[in-house]
Amino acid sequence: MLGSAVSFWISGVDARRTDVEAHVERGVPAFVVVGMADRAVQEARQRVRSGIRSASYDFPGVRVVVNLAPAWERKEGAGFDLAIALAVLAASGQVPPASVSRAGAVAELGLDGRLRPVGGVLACAEAARRDGLEAIVVAPENAAEAALAEPVRVLPARDLYDAVEMLCGRADPPPLPTPPALAASTHPDMAEVRGQAGARRAVEVAAAGGHNLLMVGPPGSGKTMLARRLPGILPPPSRSELLEITRIHSIAGLLTSGCAAGRPFRAPHHSASQAALIGGRTLRPGEVTLAHRGVLFLDELPEFDRSALEGLRVPLEDGEVLVSRSLGSVRLPARCVVVAAMNPCPCGHHGDPRRECTCPPGRLEVYRRRISGPLCDRFDLRVEVPRADAHGRPGERSELVAARVAAAQERLAAGAPPRTDAAERLILTAIDRLALSARGSDRVGRVAATVAALAGRDEVVEDDVAEALSYRLDVTR
Repeated sequence: MLGSAVSFWISGVDARRTDVEAHVERGVPAFVVVGMADRAVQEARQRVRSGIRSASYDFPGVRVVVNLAPAWERKEGAGFDLAIALAVLAASGQVPPASVSRAGAVAELGLDGRLRPVGGVLACAEAARRDGLEAIVVAPENAAEAALAEPVRVLPARDLYDAVEMLCGRADPPPLPTPPALAASTHPDMAEVRGQAGARRAVEVAAAGGHNLLMVGPPGSGKTMLARRLPGILPPPSRSELLEITRIHSIAGLLTSGCAAGRPFRAPHHSASQAALIGGRTLRPGEVTLAHRGVLFLDELPEFDRSALEGLRVPLEDGEVLVSRSLGSVRLPARCVVVAAMNPCPCGHHGDPRRECTCPPGRLEVYRRRISGPLCDRFDLRVEVPRADAHGRPGERSELVAARVAAAQERLAAGAPPRTDAAERLILTAIDRLALSARGSDRVGRVAATVAALAGRDEVVEDDVAEALSYRLDVTR
């Protein structure tokens, strides 16, 4: 006999349908899984066998063949367990085949028959909705996340027996948990940063226009403090953005509740490889994708591997990354604000009036060469952050800055403001005198538009362009 169920496999940050087919026939007892299944899926044979028996069903004592279609796509993870078990029960005549073929099933199966949560359930529920499936069966811990893909019907089942009873219409699903209310922002306040008026202004401009920011200054000048406060001045994510963040973090196994709490802040260590930053061989999200719709902070920028940094050039430019491996290729979103920080030299005291730099000239040159010109050109804002004044005046609170940022983003969403003739002439002059590239001149124009929006102006004036040009200084040389 033949039985089938529906499950999903994760590719990048999306889910694709997998038809799980089970065939039971006479022969030497065996349990075979085919269809490009990885080790975790192959091990499902033991979990499914024990789970079926623990749920008071009979595992067929004949030859059982399970196929995961399409066979040319590699399947990974334990999320296929439930669908395999349902397909085997349908093929062996213990469950009506029609009752399990109209719903998706995504859950790991314990040896006692209980369903365990897996990652990527939101993406799977969205795929079930696109495919027109009647429902999706998940573990209770994944119910709130799956419910975000409304209006798909979610069936949270404690174990395999409950799943079968719900699919056959003999039991009603329990009520879905109420999504937790979003907590107020817990990001540290900008008022805690004393002094650093120039760097604070650059952070505000970066937040308003989504510009990448590079800060250069000695240790303890407040670069990390400023970067960690940037998410607190960004507007709260919209529902669609929140679903994007939730989907990505669920696939990466980083979701701690049914929904993401807000915009992400990612700060990978400088020992992170290119695969960790961009995406690994399994076509799963890297740090630049985990920071999508949020902030990616790269502290000690020159200490990162050169190839890893160069791999960021396309994401910084296009807001997405194409990861190609032997398994295939996927496009991953990477629209985030990239904030980088570095010391002016290896010892950190080059140009410091209070401390003498001890770096030999050769070492200083090697240190600066770690940041290539094309990569540096991707940072719209480059500012020097001098030694902090512990007795300086505290700045504005984050809520005041956030209000200006939100208003500026609304103005920019309505369209870029036009430039006055004087502003246009200043840009043309800067192109000649500063040897700006086409990308550089375009970025100056965008930053100037952001500065004008923050000031509440309907057009870009000469002062706006002058401020934008002040951020193009080559602070790495």
